[in-house]
Amino acid sequence: MKDLLLIGIGPGDPRQVTVEAVEALRRASVFFVLDKGPGKGELVRMRKAILERYRPEGGYRLVQVADPRRDAEADDYPSAVHDWHRQRATLYARLIGEELGAKDIGAFLLWGEPGLYDSTLRMLDLVRERGVALRLQVIPGISSVQALAARHQIPLNRIGEPLTVLPGRRLAEQGQVDNVVVMLDGQCAFAALEDPALVIYWGAYLGTEDEVLIAGPLLAVKARILEMRERERARKGWIMDTYLLRREL
Repeated sequence: MKDLLLIGIGPGDPRQVTVEAVEALRRASVFFVLDKGPGKGELVRMRKAILERYRPEGGYRLVQVADPRRDAEADDYPSAVHDWHRQRATLYARLIGEELGAKDIGAFLLWGEPGLYDSTLRMLDLVRERGVALRLQVIPGISSVQALAARHQIPLNRIGEPLTVLPGRRLAEQGQVDNVVVMLDGQCAFAALEDPALVIYWGAYLGTEDEVLIAGPLLAVKARILEMRERERARKGWIMDTYLLRREL
């Protein structure tokens, strides 16, 4: 039986790591870090900075490996994602089997909240299917959605009204948008909307020193968001952003 922790570390600010997460960081002896390539090396450095802050005494091993590549241009998006998950599961099964000894506790440091738009739990189900016995603990974290609401000083929900959370590729299917959080919108689906009643609350790199925020009527600010997004992506080589679209009552 292998002991494994999934630790939510929030959207980027080390101060948003919870006390429970810090306690878990101090229990782990092996940390698995996936390197997404030269353009996203900062994501690895930020994880290391969290470890240096909360484990300054050391006493752990860092296992850093290249992340399998997902076919971002595939016509069949679900199949491409499932294939990527299988590749990751094969990698995880090997790492857990080879790197965790009988007395070790392994850990993955996951951005935001492990239960919201993170696939590690699904991948670990595939790891179990490969015959790896796991004793798993999940430590919740602050999500980028929570951070977005806090930065813009708005409640996510309105009285008696549902809140929908969806990926950008599903936004066009919504029909009338009332109160929707959109994540993983690499194609900027909001730009195609022409509804004058919509307001957008947008944020990128939430919780980091590079954080940028824009809010206002969608038709008035969407060009500025697109320009800011393109400039920041070119500057840093990657971008993490999310937004809330809300119809004015």
